[in-house]
Amino acid sequence: MPAARAEHLNDDDATPVPAVDDLKVREVLDRVPSLVALVHGPDHRVAYVNDAYTAAFGPRPVGAPARGALPELAELGLLSLLDQVLRSGKPRTVKSRKAPDGRSYTFTCTPITEDGGGRGVLVFATDVTDHAEAAERLRASERRQRETAVTLQRSLLPQELEEPDDLRIAATYHPGGTEAAVGGDWYDVITLGGGRTALVIGDVMGRGVRAAAVMGQLRTAVRAYARLDLPPHEVLQLLDGLAMEIDANQIATCAYAIHDPNEGRLVYASAGHLPILVRDENGTVQRADEPTGPPLGTGGWMHSSGSIPLGPGSTAVLYTDGLVERRNEDLDEGIAALERALAGARGTPQVVCDRLVRSAGVTPDHDDDVAVLVLQHPARKGAESELFRNAALELLGGVEAAPRARAFASGVLTSWRFPAELHDLGVLATSELVANSLQHGTPPMRLRLRRTDRRLIIEVTDGDDHLPRRRRAEPGDESGRGISIVATIASNWGSRRTPGGGKAVWCEFALPQPDRP
Repeated sequence: MPAARAEHLNDDDATPVPAVDDLKVREVLDRVPSLVALVHGPDHRVAYVNDAYTAAFGPRPVGAPARGALPELAELGLLSLLDQVLRSGKPRTVKSRKAPDGRSYTFTCTPITEDGGGRGVLVFATDVTDHAEAAERLRASERRQRETAVTLQRSLLPQELEEPDDLRIAATYHPGGTEAAVGGDWYDVITLGGGRTALVIGDVMGRGVRAAAVMGQLRTAVRAYARLDLPPHEVLQLLDGLAMEIDANQIATCAYAIHDPNEGRLVYASAGHLPILVRDENGTVQRADEPTGPPLGTGGWMHSSGSIPLGPGSTAVLYTDGLVERRNEDLDEGIAALERALAGARGTPQVVCDRLVRSAGVTPDHDDDVAVLVLQHPARKGAESELFRNAALELLGGVEAAPRARAFASGVLTSWRFPAELHDLGVLATSELVANSLQHGTPPMRLRLRRTDRRLIIEVTDGDDHLPRRRRAEPGDESGRGISIVATIASNWGSRRTPGGGKAVWCEFALPQPDRP
């Protein structure tokens, strides 16, 4: 830009400042709707402002330093940018800054060399208020959608985890930091009765409200199927068909596991989900092996169940891919890192849960949602171990089986120091369950009694897979009353098929709890 022949002087400083006196240039700049200012020299003295700039911020004294004459630039932090432009000789742009006049501008600062070798900076500000407001409305809309999805997601997750007698459990859910990251991760804990517990974790592919809604339907279905007390692979088989009905284009991964304290193992099935990790009482971490089938919603696959030890003192972790998957990293590396973190994570399930999340670097702006479920099978010692006891008797059949079962149950319940009323109810339930098995079942038959700090569990297994049902016995019937009697006197009862073609029939009695202050 040509320098002026005349010079404008500041009253407080006699340093000459070039002025824009070229009429053609001024005519063009004054008609430009964008804001234009020209500053000169290392202290950025004002050489020119156009009419649009004056209309926005008022007249500016020519010749004065920009720090005092252009306070709006100072307020926006652009004076340091002017220094950078002078030093580098390269233009710089700052997008969408809100100026003191309440409007938003994009500022482009371009270095210029004037006649005589002087250097200055041309400041060109474009009003982007409408665009900025539209972008903010879009961001607000996205925030509301994300909040809706997160609220829906959290409302569909368990508000309080069920508390099994034999396990200690904690879980956490962290939504992703962006709208795109709100997905369909979920977990659940379902007490099945008879001391057994189902544990579920899953991840619906996709994002937003739709993924959360599909997750809610699958979680509800899992709870319903769990009440059938089916093996894990059969539950996944049912879920697979349901997922296709919900949305043929939507798939989900899921791991479903059952813990039976009598077996000391975690029996599980996986539909495309990540492997369960278990740390034993010695600190060794084991990764659950196959079988792993394809995700839910793909159809045409027969799932199968596997098992992994989970004895006293063990800790198991179920998780979604947001905990271990990172861009440009192999997934197996993330799982290996989680194994190392689990090996050193001690404390309560909640403490372990929090430590695993921290070790994985999960922050509020994490790019994927994360669900983690941690369960521990405590190793009980001393007085606490007296509250968790087992006793079992093999039933050989014949007329002496029922009296032997009653005598065994009576002796065990007496040794466990149960009140007389509970003792008598337990013996009666044992007699009815054994009689039912002797009449309708086949060998091998077994009676098992278990007590926890909350309940007495009586279970009879045999080799026949026909499940009993409660029915009304007519006055003249000689049978059909056993299960009805058990259902009447017990707190809960149920039956399930067992591996190998047999069944188990069980009932529970709630134990009196000490009064708490």
